[in-house]
Amino acid sequence: MGYLIDTGVWVLVERGTLAPADVAEVTGSSPVFISPVTIAELQYGAEMAINPGIRQKRLAALKRLKRKPVLRIDVETGEIFGSLAAQLSRPGRGHDFRTQDLWLAAQAVQRGFRLLTLNEKDFSDIPGLDIVVMPHPSAHV
Repeated sequence: MGYLIDTGVWVLVERGTLAPADVAEVTGSSPVFISPVTIAELQYGAEMAINPGIRQKRLAALKRLKRKPVLRIDVETGEIFGSLAAQLSRPGRGHDFRTQDLWLAAQAVQRGFRLLTLNEKDFSDIPGLDIVVMPHPSAHV
């Protein structure tokens, strides 16, 4: 079993709020993967930084993160995404999901990976997704 890590976890690692050891404490010896969706979100965050020092720090963190195995989005991922989106869009369920989160979920479901996140509410209603909620560091203060 592997872990796909939600973008928010990596943001806190980059900021120093979470240590890589904190993530490893949850994932243990299981392999950890990243998604091209996460790379896109982190690239966006880096390029939107007004302060050049922050931008460079974010780009350096992203460069380190890209050493992890990156999952591909393929035809099967697209099929799973479409199916999940349809299930979440049925009458009575609303349309309250973020596209990026659903792509991450589709990749995790496709491969039977657990999704490690800080934001349970973003993923809790996605059918077939095995989520692990990492306690937010501020909850321990």
